[in-house]
Amino acid sequence: MVTHEEPVRVEFVDTDAGGRIHHTTALRWAERAEHQLLRAVGWPELTTFPRRRVAVEFHAPLRFGDEVVVRIRATTVGRTSITYGWSVLRGGEVCVEGSTTCVHVDADDRPSPVPDALRAALTGEAPAPEAPAPEARAPQAPAGTGAGRGPGGSDVTENWTTLSASSGA
Repeated sequence: MVTHEEPVRVEFVDTDAGGRIHHTTALRWAERAEHQLLRAVGWPELTTFPRRRVAVEFHAPLRFGDEVVVRIRATTVGRTSITYGWSVLRGGEVCVEGSTTCVHVDADDRPSPVPDALRAALTGEAPAPEAPAPEARAPQAPAGTGAGRGPGGSDVTENWTTLSASSGA
């Protein structure tokens, strides 16, 4: 499987009131590394892979100014999904590790087979694939309209909005 490494410096905005990275920071870094991996293998279409499952474990604190590397690779390429294993390392020490499973969806947001060319590129079996043109996808409805949901009816952006509104935040 192809591996990508993304250097990152912990910025002040990445930290919580205790001075350590906020737990969501690692998820943002992992997603950025995922997108860079997809770009590196020649796959520019990044909006057809909603999250299905995310797991993360924190081993050591990271603080403002720390320089780290986010390492990511596809660990499993299934029929309609890709699972990435990723870790955040500081000086070779694993500080955070996790996995993210994304489901490939079609223009109607229904699970769709992972394109063979992308599968081959992620597993290191082929050169860069040819992705569909972004304009080939149907336009997306605005958030909160019930459209744009992933498998299981979840939409991370909509869930965060709903959670904030219902919690009074």
